[in-house]
Amino acid sequence: MAPAVLRDLALNTATSLDHVGVVAREPGPLFAAFQRLGFTLTPVSRQSGRLRADGPIEPWGTGNRCAMLREGYIELLGMFDPALPANGLDRFLARYAGMHILALGIDDEEANLERLRRAGLDIPGVLHLERAVDDADPSGPRARFARLPIPDAPEGRLQLVRHLTPEAIWQERFMQHANQAVALETAILAVADPADTAARLSRLAGRPVTPDPAGGFGLELPRGRLRILPPNALDAIFAGVAAPTLPFMAGFVVRTADAARSARALVPGLREVPGGWMAWVGGAAVVFA
Repeated sequence: MAPAVLRDLALNTATSLDHVGVVAREPGPLFAAFQRLGFTLTPVSRQSGRLRADGPIEPWGTGNRCAMLREGYIELLGMFDPALPANGLDRFLARYAGMHILALGIDDEEANLERLRRAGLDIPGVLHLERAVDDADPSGPRARFARLPIPDAPEGRLQLVRHLTPEAIWQERFMQHANQAVALETAILAVADPADTAARLSRLAGRPVTPDPAGGFGLELPRGRLRILPPNALDAIFAGVAAPTLPFMAGFVVRTADAARSARALVPGLREVPGGWMAWVGGAAVVFA
C-alpha cells in the first residue's frame, strides 16, 4: 500500500484503544480500590464542556482521576455535584456501576467526522471537553479533548477522541505504577447480538472486524483491540463473571512490564484467568497480563 494511502488511512480511522471509563456514583471508594491495585492516579479533576456542539463550555457535576499508562489510560469517573449536568452518568448508573466508556484514539477529528457522516451516522459535530489536570491548581495546565461520540449507543459511551493537550496528562510522574502497568491492551464487551455491535464499532473505527475464538468478533487497532462477545463467553474469559444486564462493558486487560508479577505481589486474591490475573473492582474485570 502506498505511503500516501497509509497516511490517509491513519487520519480517517481509529488508531488506538485510547481509554476505558469506569463509573461510580461515589468516586472516593472507586479511587481507593484502584490505588490498592497498585495504580498511581492523577489528581481529582472536575470536568466542563459543551452540552451541544455549538454551545458554551460550562461546568459539569462530574469529575475523574485517571491511571495514565504508556499506551492508553483508565478513567475513573464519578459524581461530585448532582446539581450540575451529569454528562450521561446518571443514565449509565441506572443500568449498573462499572465500565461504561470506550474511547478510540484518532489523529484528525474533522476527517473522521466526514467519514462517519458518509457512513450514515448522525453525528452533530465535534464536541469538546476540557478540565484542569489538578483541581488544587486551577491556574495550572488544562487537558482538552475533541470528541466524536455515537449518539445513544446502547453499549454505553462509544466515541472517538483526539487529545489536544496530551502533554498535560501524560506526565512521567503519573505513569509510574507499583503494579508495573504500561498499556491498555484490550477492552471486552458482552452483548446480545455481537454482529450488530461489531458492525457499529467497525463503522466507528473505520476498521474491519474478524471472528473471535471465544465467539463474537474482534477489532484490531494499531495499538490495542476490542473483543465483542456473547454473554455465555464471559465465564471463559473472566472466571465467575456474569453480565448484570446487556449490553455490558465487562472489563479490560492491562499489559504490565513484568508479566503481572508485581500486581500479584501487591494484590492478594487475584484470580488466574486465560492470559493473566484478574481482580473484580468497581463493577469491572481488571486483568493484569
